[in-house]
Amino acid sequence: MPTFSIYVNALWHDGQMPKALPVIDMTAPVCCAPVASGPMSDADALAIALRLKALADPVRVKIVSRLFSSTAGEEISGDLAAVLGLAESTVSHHLTQLRNAGLLVSERRGMNVFHHVRRDALQALCTALDPNCCT
Repeated sequence: MPTFSIYVNALWHDGQMPKALPVIDMTAPVCCAPVASGPMSDADALAIALRLKALADPVRVKIVSRLFSSTAGEEISGDLAAVLGLAESTVSHHLTQLRNAGLLVSERRGMNVFHHVRRDALQALCTALDPNCCT
């Protein structure tokens, strides 16, 4: 189960090494009380913000949309690149960001890597933002 850490890329004014932010396991869907339910903990706010950050790119939104609308429920990287008019390396970068945020799953079968959305993760994120959005 991978974990991800974010590092501040600047030296402090006193020459100290950068401070590492907390390591967060983003492979599980976000699980917390809805934002509208009242003040939220720092950890819950960070978990939601990191997932929203992964979606805060038009290409990634288009990838998620394409994966949701796929008749097979999954797509290979090359097909996504062709549909989006982007290089496979660019699409691969965006897929990695979505995968690291726990929003999609990739599975190698033979020479191809198939990608599909983790509906439970997006449902949980939606519910954390507004408990009435997805009912």
